[in-house]
Amino acid sequence: MKKLLQVSNLRVSFSARETETEAVRGVSFELNKGETLGIVGESGSGKSVTARAIMRLLPEASARVKSGEVMFLGQNLAQKTRKEMEAIRGRDIGMIFQDPMTSLNPTLRIGEQIAETLRKHRRMSKREARAEAVEMLKLVGIRDPETRFAQYPHEFSGGMRQRAMIAIALACRPSLLIADEPTTALDVTIQAQILNVMKQMQEQLGTAIVLITHDLGVVAGMCDRVVVMKSGEIVEEGKTEDIFARPQHPYTRRLLSALPRLDEPKKPKAAPGFATHASGTGPDAEANAAAPPAARAGQTASRPLLEVRSLQQHFNLGKGRTLRAVNDISFFIREGETLGMVGESGSGKSTTGRAILRLHEPTSGDVLYRGLAVNRLSPKEMKAMRREMQMIFQDPYASLNPRLKVLDIIGEAMDVHGLSQNPVQRRRRVEELLDMVGLDPSMALRYPHEFSGGQRQRIGIARALAVEPKFIVCDEPLSALDVSIQSQIVSLLEDLQQRLGLTYLFIAHDLSMVKHISDRVAVMYSGKIVELAESEELYRNPQHPYTRSLLSAIPVPDPAIESKKKRTLLEENFEEDRYGLERSELVEVSEGHWVAVPQENKVFA
Repeated sequence: MKKLLQVSNLRVSFSARETETEAVRGVSFELNKGETLGIVGESGSGKSVTARAIMRLLPEASARVKSGEVMFLGQNLAQKTRKEMEAIRGRDIGMIFQDPMTSLNPTLRIGEQIAETLRKHRRMSKREARAEAVEMLKLVGIRDPETRFAQYPHEFSGGMRQRAMIAIALACRPSLLIADEPTTALDVTIQAQILNVMKQMQEQLGTAIVLITHDLGVVAGMCDRVVVMKSGEIVEEGKTEDIFARPQHPYTRRLLSALPRLDEPKKPKAAPGFATHASGTGPDAEANAAAPPAARAGQTASRPLLEVRSLQQHFNLGKGRTLRAVNDISFFIREGETLGMVGESGSGKSTTGRAILRLHEPTSGDVLYRGLAVNRLSPKEMKAMRREMQMIFQDPYASLNPRLKVLDIIGEAMDVHGLSQNPVQRRRRVEELLDMVGLDPSMALRYPHEFSGGQRQRIGIARALAVEPKFIVCDEPLSALDVSIQSQIVSLLEDLQQRLGLTYLFIAHDLSMVKHISDRVAVMYSGKIVELAESEELYRNPQHPYTRSLLSAIPVPDPAIESKKKRTLLEENFEEDRYGLERSELVEVSEGHWVAVPQENKVFA
């Protein structure tokens, strides 16, 4: 088979402040026509730098290709002039970037950006380019392409923007497509849609693909061969089925073992080392008996630590429009339990977490903590309550003050609640917390930018623990992290739960990870809970069609399973009441298993 791309002994270094760092060290690989090659590895392994070196998109001021050849269709791209490379990019080699919002021009309509490529490389007239651009939007699965042609990037959802990027990259029918983490920021169902589009386009156009990712589940379903990178070097290379069945390098084995698999049983949790909060008779018991059915779902004799009753969170969008982000939901969380909350972006799960902690003031409903209505507390009472209830945010860098040292970031929370008597005690406590989350206590004097993503997330956890809470909302704490770092953070959260008797609301869209950390799981769609059950029961016996679509979209790191897997792909449209949720109510279909069923008693079979 003729080689389309040959990369030989590629070395790339970056210079900053008289220091040179070699990011890619002697990388070599080949790609055949029509083949898909996966390049995997953690952040900093050199995957994206390799891709940008092939495309000649490295920053000239700081990056230097020290050696190597990049042969594409018999031409050495490393020797091409800037003008020659501009002709090759888009026409012969297309590229999909990780963040479509920063890659698309916000001042140009989507259709114009596709047409621009066609007019430049295929010399089409304005009318021809428009017609072809509309056809490309249709090919990548965007509904009503004529209307969408005239819209701007901000009017597209994340998944639709990524589809538009694919349309631009493939508009000129290139021989090679380089996809750099094309699904990292997307929900699992949107990820499945994007990968499906890429497969279909590859079949139609015969395009070869270099897929750069840290998600081995995606690689299992997409790639013919795999290259594993670590610290700028290739540590293992082979056919996909061989890499997954018989990994040879310890790093590859570590990557594979870090992946939580949906088709594997959940590991049993150790018994928490604390006394449960007993409940007796009285007002609280009466309140529990009066709770909505969803709040009582699976409830045992011990009272819940947290109860959410008929919670609604609406936002005024102006011009008479209202967004019902959370639309009448009820549930409870037992002391020492982890309730997973899953769903796509826009489903209302993060808004639910923020409403519980009153970072948003709920529109209506009640949030009860140990029987006390949190949403009715005065500001002074709420300040005291925040010692009990804390939050770990999705983006650890954005939630840490870049001007403060870690000592003050963590210490500030103790200062607010009067928990540090003097500077010596304060520093000692901060060092204890850093040690507790697996960081060196000496790091207390560093700033956030001096830490990796995983380390910053540990700092966020330490800050949440500083006031000794009992309940923590974990809002997408893993989404920005590599899979091996995700595994470490999950292990840390589980360990802290057992040692300190913590209770979690764990919000995420990674259902594989949620299965393994959660006792029960609530599935949200369009502001409603559509299913709630024990973790194993939900994954073994999903009842709601939306839950089934979520589960079918999750990639399994096994090429044999992925090749036979059928996925139920959904259109991106939260405005449409696809499941009749406005007419639905939660019904207990088996003990502790609740499903949203339309009032006309339609059964989800």
